Amino acid sequence: MYQHIKDLREDNDLTQQQVAELLNISQTTYSRYESGTLDIPSSSLIALAKYYKTSVDYLLGLTKNKTPYDK
Repeated sequence: MYQHIKDLREDNDLTQQQVAELLNISQTTYSRYESGTLDIPSSSLIALAKYYKTSVDYLLGLTKNKTPYDK
């Protein structure tokens, strides 16, 4: 389910630790987000969407379009 989150992190040459720091969580927690063993809180999804300049729908795998929606 969260493959796009991992792909975006890797495409941006970021470590799990770096993204975890962005979200103010531990690397272990972030790793569990990527693996799908822990659901990602909406606040973290929004933060990731803003950081990667994409939509939450893309992060969740609901669309293949990386372009964010207009406000």
